[in-house]
Amino acid sequence: MSTKPLRIAVQKKGRLLDESIQLLKECGIKIDNGRDQLKAAARNFPIEVLYLRNSDIPQYIQDGVADIGIIGENTLIEKEKEVEIVQQLGFSRCRLSLATPKGMDYQGPADLEGKRIATSYPVSLQRYLDANNIRADIHEISGSVEIAPNIGLADAICDLVSTGSTLFKNGLEEQDIVLKSEAVIAASPQIDAERRDILDRLLFRIKSVLAARNKKYLLMNVPTEKVADVTKLLPGMRSPTVLPLAEPGWSSVHTVIEEGRFWEIIDELRTKGAEGILIVPIDKMIL
Repeated sequence: MSTKPLRIAVQKKGRLLDESIQLLKECGIKIDNGRDQLKAAARNFPIEVLYLRNSDIPQYIQDGVADIGIIGENTLIEKEKEVEIVQQLGFSRCRLSLATPKGMDYQGPADLEGKRIATSYPVSLQRYLDANNIRADIHEISGSVEIAPNIGLADAICDLVSTGSTLFKNGLEEQDIVLKSEAVIAASPQIDAERRDILDRLLFRIKSVLAARNKKYLLMNVPTEKVADVTKLLPGMRSPTVLPLAEPGWSSVHTVIEEGRFWEIIDELRTKGAEGILIVPIDKMIL
């Protein structure tokens, strides 16, 4: 009896597509996708990838055409569909922000009262305005929102921001954050038990990949008499592993550490006598 594949919707093109396919690849899933294909099957895992317009994905998930989707949380909020977020993915981070022309006197959200605001996210913007008891005129436009103040269409804009460089180029200043977003996996309320089981298996792999990101395996040689001092400095999944070396009086200490934390404690480790320090990448981590 053949297994029904888990149907996963991804963005048809763009950075989110690249990061979505990379995540599946890191999970050991091989996708046979050719140029301009709208659907592709995995060779070694029961999933089928649907390449869809980003704005259409929430509706397809709600209707059960796709069982799950990799989508920006901001799009889910804007589309207001009945879907379940089952996993935060930590990539494609951005923020939906209010921006005004440079030189405009802006002290806070109250200064938007009565103003014209251009946006491609009217639902999210209206929620923000309502929460702050502000009445403003929302102009819904698609694409090139940042040009609206320059052509007299709006007094301010509400748009997605990553680095802020586009705002800067168009003479705008980011003022307030309406919401923060990242890529998530959203599941259909209509997913059946068989495909839910496949989803659970996929989530296990994804969580193992995500757990390993930004973490490194740390190994070092430490005088045995200094092991207690060194291990006090080291965070680990439970506690550092300590193994005796062939040379008397020396031990090997192993642990997993956030990459950024290593540079905070390297000098202290060396002061405690640690040497032969190695930092090794982690591909997967099963918690």
